[in-house]
Amino acid sequence: MDSSAALERFLRSPSLSDGTRRAYRVDVEEFCSWLRTRGTALERVDARALADYAAHLGAARPGRSPRRLAPATIVRKLAAVRAFLRHALGPARVPDIAVTPHRPRRLPDAPKPQEVDEALAALEADGALGLRNRALVELVYSAGLRSAEAVGLDLGDVDFEQELVRVRGKGSKERVVPLGEESAHWLARYLREARPQLARGANDALFLSTRGRRLDTSTLRRVLPHPHRLRHAFATHLLEGGADLRTIQELLGHSSLSTTQVYSHVDARRLRKVYDRAHPRS
Repeated sequence: MDSSAALERFLRSPSLSDGTRRAYRVDVEEFCSWLRTRGTALERVDARALADYAAHLGAARPGRSPRRLAPATIVRKLAAVRAFLRHALGPARVPDIAVTPHRPRRLPDAPKPQEVDEALAALEADGALGLRNRALVELVYSAGLRSAEAVGLDLGDVDFEQELVRVRGKGSKERVVPLGEESAHWLARYLREARPQLARGANDALFLSTRGRRLDTSTLRRVLPHPHRLRHAFATHLLEGGADLRTIQELLGHSSLSTTQVYSHVDARRLRKVYDRAHPRS
């Protein structure tokens, strides 16, 4: 089996987002190169080969100052390889063994509500760009959007009457999230007062650049460094307010509850407060 051809077929899968496709290409090409170096055909990959590759990733990199890959990086690379092998060889052929290193639990860094308010207030500025930036960041926080999801929105994705936003997430999966009152206010102002000044011909994109084109994620990061923190804030603040993890999973667009469970420390803290307040022997 030609590993390069198998990789190209894998990367053409419509279930992969553009960002995932780029990351997978690098990680899987590295794996295929390693297979060629040791003379192992793709169809001969077994549990031993995958364990050897995990050990290879965990070994110190040569150089003047030897260094090792971070556990999170190794986990990501092995996840890409497993996805590729499932596609190329079939799920039954992918070795089901524990070869991933322990990844230290890393809790999301979520700003407090007051910090979010201050960050949003700091965006207030005159002119079309000021309104666009405020509406954009309000929506990212209100709907818990990824950067690519926010800039990928079209005009028809916002429904003011039903107070919701249709979001296309990873793997082209669509979800519907509520449109908050503050976000709706700033979006309406942007569409009424700012977007007509930015538009250049027909463009369905909700958020436009100064040239009238769809925004890219780099523009969002210039407006607000580390916008993903607002997605963490969205989840954390909802949990602290009483929402359950299953609801948060749906709103974030996580395919698995295990991904959302990184916020379980927040849920446990909230439950403790309820317990202390309600139980007679707390």
